[in-house]
Amino acid sequence: MQNTTGTLIGALALAFSLGLAACGSDKSEKVAAATAAASSASAIAPADPALAQIYDTSCKSCHTSPASGAPLSGNAEAWAPRIAQGKDTLLDHTINGYQGMPPMGMCIQCSEEEFQALIEFMSGAKLN
Repeated sequence: MQNTTGTLIGALALAFSLGLAACGSDKSEKVAAATAAASSASAIAPADPALAQIYDTSCKSCHTSPASGAPLSGNAEAWAPRIAQGKDTLLDHTINGYQGMPPMGMCIQCSEEEFQALIEFMSGAKLN
């Protein structure tokens, strides 16, 4: 009886350990993927120096941080549902604010054309 109890406890401990290991590796893979995406997003900037300055001061802090919830710059998959809403909706959300997006995207001096260029840069998609 004692041997059976010891075997059962050992089997349960092994199963629990394997379960924790499986959870940990999935979580660490997600963390690694998010870190890689953020690193990639941080490394890009618009070619136009004036637009790059606006991006750096007004967009980059949120659009390169997975924790912000904003779609990351260069991540077409994250931008796709937003792009599907159309240019007018995206510009409205940028200018008037929407959920976590602050009104005027932290760039009160930006024009609608600059916002469109920044969205196109970050999303990799042309707005029509």
